[in-house]
Amino acid sequence: MTEQMSALVLNEFGGPDVLHVERIGRPKAGPGEVLVEVAYAGVNPADWKTRRGMLAKYITYHFPFVLGFDLAGRVVEVGPGVEKLAVGDLVFGTSQQGTGKNGSYAEFTTAYEAMLQLLPAGKSLREAASLPTAGTTAYGGLVDVGGLKAGQTVLINGGAGGVGTIAIQIAATLGARIAVTCSAGNADYVRALGCERAIDYRREDVADAVNNWAPGGVDLVLDAVGQGTLLPRAGTIVRKGGRYVEIESLISEASEAERAAARDKGFEILSNMQAISRLPEQLAALAKLYAEGRVRMAELADTPLAGVPDAHRRVEGGHVRGKIVVAVNPALEQAA
Repeated sequence: MTEQMSALVLNEFGGPDVLHVERIGRPKAGPGEVLVEVAYAGVNPADWKTRRGMLAKYITYHFPFVLGFDLAGRVVEVGPGVEKLAVGDLVFGTSQQGTGKNGSYAEFTTAYEAMLQLLPAGKSLREAASLPTAGTTAYGGLVDVGGLKAGQTVLINGGAGGVGTIAIQIAATLGARIAVTCSAGNADYVRALGCERAIDYRREDVADAVNNWAPGGVDLVLDAVGQGTLLPRAGTIVRKGGRYVEIESLISEASEAERAAARDKGFEILSNMQAISRLPEQLAALAKLYAEGRVRMAELADTPLAGVPDAHRRVEGGHVRGKIVVAVNPALEQAA
């Protein structure tokens, strides 16, 4: 008989109420895979979009389906071909939800060895679980696609969320000058992370504020909000020769006409998905920054598995500061 485990599953697309805790079969590690006992799972905007069926372009769904990209926990089984990880290792990284397999909102999940990193000494599984998706998204958008360099200017649209929190810190390590959009209540939070200019999008004209701060426009925009909030004014925010990087899973969806208009004005609209093949390298770079103390998740909130529907409502509302993590088996933290 297949061993059972508890997991948060959905059997249909819909709102947060389609999620419920159920007993399902425990997976096994296949070739190149690792089975991880999950201590914590991260909650990301991509999770609620997956729940609604909005990411069918990227994911082959099946039901019952377990959500959850981010994870941190302990290796309990390694499959054939795994060379760098061993049973008992504490790790963090991403599940195989993106390939259509069950994710990390469960007591156990599988991951490719390449998409896991050892937990750095002195770091917590709880914090590590909040980093992978936000961190690789920020790193890929800023470095691999954005080409951000020391002395350049960057505007991060949505500086207080998970991606924004990490993006500010990565940009600071690169020596860039940083402005972000956020609410007035988050201004001190983003400044403490390394932001030079906090723009209150509710009270200020963002384009005017950007051009007062960086005359002629910024070298790079990383849009961590999407939904077209900033894109229509990109031409007044990005300098000639600059780049506007969308996070594609946020579904801001620049049209070909908008991309052509940007080219006519001398800048590019790009997608972070152009760097998707470099996820393992991005995760390794993120782990190094985390180990060195250059990157952290400045604010965390916990929820149990049964509380994930409410966590999704908060994330879907778009005003979570930092990240929410799912405490699946927090006792593993103490055991470590």
